[in-house]
Amino acid sequence: MTRRWLVTGCSSGLGQALAAAAARAGDELAVTARKTADLEELAAAWPGRIVPVPLELRDPDSCSEAVRTAAERLGGIDVLVNNAGVGLFGAVEEVSDAELRDQLETLVVGPWRLTRLVLPLMRAQGRGHIVNVSSIVGRTALPGFAAYGAGKHALEGMSQALAIEAAPHNIRVTVLEPGMFATRYGTSMSESHRRIPAYDATNREMLEGARGIAENAGTGRPEDFAARVLDIVGSDTATPLRIPIGDDAYGYLDEAEQAYLAEFAAARIIAQGPPLT
Repeated sequence: MTRRWLVTGCSSGLGQALAAAAARAGDELAVTARKTADLEELAAAWPGRIVPVPLELRDPDSCSEAVRTAAERLGGIDVLVNNAGVGLFGAVEEVSDAELRDQLETLVVGPWRLTRLVLPLMRAQGRGHIVNVSSIVGRTALPGFAAYGAGKHALEGMSQALAIEAAPHNIRVTVLEPGMFATRYGTSMSESHRRIPAYDATNREMLEGARGIAENAGTGRPEDFAARVLDIVGSDTATPLRIPIGDDAYGYLDEAEQAYLAEFAAARIIAQGPPLT
């Protein structure tokens, strides 16, 4: 069966690779970017299968128009992939209110808005799949990525509730948690305007590592990410809500889960034991 996709953030990286893989598999897609000029090469490679759509996630009217265009051009939407994102690096004390709002508008409010717009279409057709692209920092934390991690934690929280609400309507929900992939994320990531030298010891090395993600020998290929997503979306069997993508993701998240369990056990001892003195 030919699936109809709406995929955000397709000008490069994971979104671009996923769009190409889905088109190659015979599916039809509406792909988005802030500027459709960034989508011309992708659309030209798959004429008739890929429809470029402009989208500014922070603009409600732009979101409504993108969903309307996708549904009209494709005849419906079977799969929504909330992939578009932007990174902000900065310690908690360094990130301003305005920078935090901008980060959350893109990582949480925009995907939530698109989901709200697409759900009536999926309920009416009796099926659908919403795929929210999170990150390993959606379940763990890294210094300097507090704002980005807050957005991804919120996206995962929304997805967990959505999965329960949407299940009776035959709408699946999947959260993808990619590890390191060779994309422009590290180089395009912005930094908070304020810099406090006191945090350099914990954060600067992390920033340098993020800037060089694409060049790391162990970094994953976007094409491998895309292949995994196609497998998940095409699966006829139930899949977990959260699915890490990439070998390194499992390493990071296994460590995070073990730390969480240790913290939980320690908290239980405190809660059930004698008062702390």
